Amino acid sequence: MQSQNRIAFKEWGAVCAALEQGTQSVIVRKGGIHEGEAGFRVEHSEFWMFPTRFHQGADQLQPAKSSLLNQTLSKEPESGKLNLSLYSVVEAVLELKDPALLPRLQSLQVLNAETIQQRFEYKNPGLFVLLVRVFRREQPVEVEQESRFAGCHSWVELSQDYTTADLKPVLNPEQFQEAQQAFQEIVDSAQ
Repeated sequence: MQSQNRIAFKEWGAVCAALEQGTQSVIVRKGGIHEGEAGFRVEHSEFWMFPTRFHQGADQLQPAKSSLLNQTLSKEPESGKLNLSLYSVVEAVLELKDPALLPRLQSLQVLNAETIQQRFEYKNPGLFVLLVRVFRREQPVEVEQESRFAGCHSWVELSQDYTTADLKPVLNPEQFQEAQQAFQEIVDSAQ
């Protein structure tokens, strides 16, 4: 793990909450409209999670997970601020091209089947699934929101590096190994 980092990855607050709780260890990504014709690319192997609330709604989550949306709204800092408390390290990447494998993602993440299908079909069929090991800070770092953070793009460069020295893993090694095995089953099916 890097000792400090200034790269952040924009993701729905509800997904960040699931990552923080350890109920999700993958990120499903198609890409923002500002990411050009090529769409999303895994440009960084480690990053801070940048929770967003734009474009997310309870109707896009699995019914049993819709309460995650309220949890994220209750944790938001004062206007104009952002709390960084989660850090992700990418352990594996799958570029999923087979729509028949989409139902297998349901047990690994909180988005509902329709939302996953829409992401898959947007522009060129396919999407990325990132297996991430997630770490948490006890005390979040408060960051000033900047206008350059706005827009539909996945990656943000923060104005400074933040230390990773005090991070603790969300999942213990055995729990993460289970997540890894579930991810690997999808990878094996995709080949």
